[in-house]
Amino acid sequence: MTPVALGLIGLALALPVPALLARARWPHRSPAAAIVMWQSLALAAILATSGAGLATALWLVTDEDPAPWRIVAHVVVLGVGLMVWARFWWAAWHVWRDTQRRRGRHRELVDLLGEPHGLAPAVRILAEQTPVAYCIPRLRDSRVVLSSGALENLDEESVAAVLEHERAHVRTRHDLVLEAFSVLRRAYPRVLRTDAPLRQSQLLVELMADDAARRRVGDAPLARAIVALAGSRTPAGALGAGGDALVRLERLRDADRSSWWATTLAIAISCAVLVVPTVALAVPWMAHALEVLLTR
Repeated sequence: MTPVALGLIGLALALPVPALLARARWPHRSPAAAIVMWQSLALAAILATSGAGLATALWLVTDEDPAPWRIVAHVVVLGVGLMVWARFWWAAWHVWRDTQRRRGRHRELVDLLGEPHGLAPAVRILAEQTPVAYCIPRLRDSRVVLSSGALENLDEESVAAVLEHERAHVRTRHDLVLEAFSVLRRAYPRVLRTDAPLRQSQLLVELMADDAARRRVGDAPLARAIVALAGSRTPAGALGAGGDALVRLERLRDADRSSWWATTLAIAISCAVLVVPTVALAVPWMAHALEVLLTR
């Protein structure tokens, strides 16, 4: 029963559970804890699917007279587990390579076309009337990009809010969080995947950057910046300040409400999805596998 149970857990964590959690608004109150929760769900789904494949492989080797239908079922589970694991490493390589290439080319264009902004050497101003603000995160030589239209439409405090928002993305490497979710998403075949973890993580890192800007300049300048930049497009591979304006403004309005319970709930879910399957299924199965291997 272990392969079936792990397979069902992996399937549940890959599809229905993320779909249900994506409708909830409470994770927005504690974005950092919510990011950990989404990472735990995605990791637990990968581990459960891989564990189902390993348990199936052991069963196929050790069962002396299995029924044909059970062999077919277990081979299917084993195949899915192996496919997910292989796709995980394939996705990790391709996401990293494509993202680095895209950001490198874009940074070169920004340095070529943009003008330095005052005393901030990492900031570039593009001659574009559409209000735009985004960052190009890298390990070294990151860039924060503003359009001239953004500067014309924002007051000094709002510009400071935008700059702090983008610098928070760069400083805390939110790009790595999103790349990890992109890899986990692509690890599953299309019929077994959902976009909910990646979409939610994209919103949550924006909320975390908003919190950094609020601490620096307050709510009102940040709200004005969100409105001015609402709907602005962000290049692929960059992190922008114009997305999810309505959700971010609603959160600013409710910012004074306590979020301790949201943090507690997110951490509890994170621990549960990682610990419960391990203790209830994986540890007993490993003990049984060791016993079988020692007695053969």
